[in-house]
Amino acid sequence: MQYLPNSRLLRTFAALLAFGVSFGYVEAAVVVYLRASYEPLHQRLYPDRSPTDLFPVILPQQLEAAGPEYVHRLYAELAREAATLVMLAAVGLAVARNVREWLAAFVVAFGVWDICFYFWLCVLIGWPASLFDWDLLFLLPLPWVGPILAPTLVALAMIGAGTIVLLRESSGRPVRLGTGNWAATASGGLFVVIAFCWDWRNILSGGLPNPFHWPLFALGLGLGLSGLIHALARTQRSVGVREWQIEQTPTCS
Repeated sequence: MQYLPNSRLLRTFAALLAFGVSFGYVEAAVVVYLRASYEPLHQRLYPDRSPTDLFPVILPQQLEAAGPEYVHRLYAELAREAATLVMLAAVGLAVARNVREWLAAFVVAFGVWDICFYFWLCVLIGWPASLFDWDLLFLLPLPWVGPILAPTLVALAMIGAGTIVLLRESSGRPVRLGTGNWAATASGGLFVVIAFCWDWRNILSGGLPNPFHWPLFALGLGLGLSGLIHALARTQRSVGVREWQIEQTPTCS
């Protein structure tokens, strides 16, 4: 079976790509402004650290001691992170016809945005210099930290999985996830999040990141993808059986 993209699907991918690339730039520009705002305080607190180092992070109590304006900026940043997720979900909803397409469009937009975010940061400030540079990914509900390679792998998996689902939806042969598939995908995502948040106590104590929990991350990513792969294989077998039954059904002349 060939999956030829129709005009609607092409418009969907074009919209998601344009949004992800442009929103990635917006987010990168915001981070440039944030670094310029926080770097003088970071250098005062940790004078031995390079200006490009994000760790140790500025702790909440240090922000309070620096002045109320820093606390307000922290709250604004937390709200911005929540708004980012809402925007990505909204663009997925705008191009979707059902829940499956919405989730698929959301993860495609998320993956493109995430990769382009780091691309534009590299263009704007020359950081990251390597996929193994560490980043503070999110602050909600706990600090997410890890080498940039990890979120990049997640983003690529999201783009691939979302693209497959959208192609199948467009062809009229959707991937139907059963309870076990949803459980595997959700559990995998949870393990990935735990891997990113694994070192949160150390980070919020002002420490440098400990080695990333790659085994837990790999388990989560593999489990999440296995849910989709199993559902795809099961759907394909079901389609094959139906087509065979149709071929065997006698026709009236």
